[in-house]
This record gives sequence, C-alpha cells and structure tokens, in this order.
Amino acid sequence: MSELDPDVVDEAVRRALAEDLGAGGDVTTTATVDPGTLGTAQLVSRQHGVLAGLPVAAHAFAVVGQGRVVMELGSADGARVEPGELLATVRGPMRDLLTAERTALNFLGHLSGVASLTRRWVDAVEGTGARIRDTRKTLPGLRVLEKYAVVCGGGLNHRMSLSDAALVKDNHVVAAGGVVPAFERVRAAHPGLTIEIEVDTLAQAREVIDAGADLVLLDNMDLADMRAAVEYAAGRARLEASGGLALENARAVAETGVDYLSIGALTHSAPVLDIGLDI
Repeated sequence: MSELDPDVVDEAVRRALAEDLGAGGDVTTTATVDPGTLGTAQLVSRQHGVLAGLPVAAHAFAVVGQGRVVMELGSADGARVEPGELLATVRGPMRDLLTAERTALNFLGHLSGVASLTRRWVDAVEGTGARIRDTRKTLPGLRVLEKYAVVCGGGLNHRMSLSDAALVKDNHVVAAGGVVPAFERVRAAHPGLTIEIEVDTLAQAREVIDAGADLVLLDNMDLADMRAAVEYAAGRARLEASGGLALENARAVAETGVDYLSIGALTHSAPVLDIGLDI
C-alpha cells in the first residue's frame, strides 16, 4: 500500500473534526478572532524523524476551510526531517487555521511517529535481507492510515484484515488439535489463499514446512532455533520472527536468515513525533 484512499482520509478527518468541535464549535476561536482575519501558519518539526500524514493534515484544513485555506508543502511523506524544518505553510482565515490545528497535528504527529519508529527498525536490519512488517495491532479505525505510515517508514504491511490471508495462531492450533491439522483445515477451506502458521518450537516448524505452509511465524524462538528453522526450510517457506523483539536485538534476529521481523510496536506503541503549528 503506497497511496492513501481519499475516501478513507475524508472519513477519518470528518470523524475527528466532529469529535473535536462537539455541538458548539470552536468557542474560543470564534470569541477571540474577528471574522475575515487572515493568517499564515507554518507546520514545523520539533524532532528528528520521518514524515507521514501530510495529506491527512491538509485535508483537515481543507474540510474546515471549505476552499478558503491554501496549504503549500515544504516536504513529503517518507522524508527524513530535522528539528526546525518547515514541513508546510498554511494560509487562510485565522479562524479556520486555529479550528483545524489540533486535528491536523494529531494525525500528522501520530502517523509521523509510526513512520519514524518503523524507520529505526528498518535501519537496524539494513543489509541483512530481512524486512520489517507491521501487524493488526492498530488503533481501531486508524488501521489504513497507520499501515500507510509504516510504508512511509520503509516497512511492509502484513494483512489488512482477517480475510486477506490466513494466520493460524496458537489458539487455532489448540482448537484444531495440532499445527498440521489446523494448517490442513485452512488449506482445504481456502485453497489458493496464503497461509501463515504460528509455531512455538523447531519441531512444529519442521512439521508445517513439510506440510507446505507458505509462511511460518516463529514465535519467541531463540536465535539458534531460528537459524535451524531457516536451514531446514531451505527456501521452501518464508519465515517470520515474532515476539521478544527489540531494537537492540533486531539485527541479530535478522542475521539468522529469517525473511521478516513482525513488530506490533510499530503501530501500538509509537511515540508521537513532535510537530508544531506556528502562526
């Protein structure tokens, strides 16, 4: 996923603005700023990071401004930014700028935080051949935007929804009576669908590789077992490390030869990138 769906952006922005404005609108701004007062605002990064969400921020100003606000971009999503760097200039009625400010910054700061954290992981494994992937551990209603931000940071998207691909996890294994029976039941029900299966042990990994799994998720395995799984797979299945991963051990995990590192923290624990709006 490399582009944002305009309908998704519009829905998210309008929902956020409705939450922000409530029933009575921006009472502070309408009381303190005279109608017709024009202004110029600059979106400025306060930290090092990677930018994501400029189109979402721009749409917040557009919805509030209804054609009265113009936003000129000074950067682009996916760019590395420095403290003090000008990201965009926004011009229009002061009331519109101030009313849209927080909604625009909430999206821009959060999505840039996701992109920035993703880039740290991507940089940590650079040159190993392993790729960084996200998960479904996203904020409800923001999955499309957050997964877009992961791509801006250099990461890959896992499935968007439960119907995109099958991921047989430990509870499915228990319900089906074993890793191979679980895999075979999904394959029979959905022939042609990509099937990933989670395993906890090297023995389970060997079983599902022999059964024909497309992708095997190695859950909380140590480095030695990961290396052994890679050697056993010999290209027959792609392998994904998950659980117990941290930036400090990312490179060591990647150097075992796994294809992917699956990181829920990219979306559920990314700190906001500090971005301000200066009138």
